Amino acid sequence: MGNQIDNLLYHYSYPVLFGLTVIYFSILYFGVGSLFLEVCKFLEKRNIIHKIATKQIPKDQLSFEIRHSIQSILVFGLSVIPIIYLVRIEVIQLLPNNFLNITLGLIILTLWNEVHFYAIHRLMHQKFMMKHIHHIHHKSTVPTVFSVYSFHWIEACLLSTVPLTIVPFIPFSIFAVFIYPTVSILLNFAGHCNYRFGSGKGDSWWLFGTTHHEHHSRGRRNYGFALNFLDRLFSKPNK
Repeated sequence: MGNQIDNLLYHYSYPVLFGLTVIYFSILYFGVGSLFLEVCKFLEKRNIIHKIATKQIPKDQLSFEIRHSIQSILVFGLSVIPIIYLVRIEVIQLLPNNFLNITLGLIILTLWNEVHFYAIHRLMHQKFMMKHIHHIHHKSTVPTVFSVYSFHWIEACLLSTVPLTIVPFIPFSIFAVFIYPTVSILLNFAGHCNYRFGSGKGDSWWLFGTTHHEHHSRGRRNYGFALNFLDRLFSKPNK
């Protein structure tokens, strides 16, 4: 395993790394996304979770989401190149790939993503950015699992910089960096799947489906990724 990781980090060409990353994100989006949706339907039949908006999703919305998501996946594929380059010139320092380092790395990346996403998302809701860029994502007034990567390519570029904005400054296990997109997209699916996790009442930090669905339907409030502590800290009440 160690030799395979070394080959990946130091010997694979950048076009191959780009291709592998595109395949990775495609599997997450199409494969894991479809599985996540089927699990949601299974839980709905057993009255464990509940659909938030019951109206039928138009087929043209799904095709729109998938088309823009493929574009985003290509952008995400490019995001691996600066990471690997900085590893190769030893700007990024790597920790051993043991359980503790991987777990801590995933926790730190998850928390950093909350800060990073909130900042980008608030920027996207400025008048110019909303009109010309972020409106793509908000075409999905009723979000689906296939909304998660439905972005303008500029927004995809900004969102793809989560690891790049932290790994040069804090040592990580490379496994944590590689695994994090899986953690991220699972949280993304929970926020966009149009199913309610929890009672749907109150303002609990874990009501992913409820809070993010409200953001899509209203176009305001609930700017956070999976947690809402930054919304509580910075957003004005009833805005």
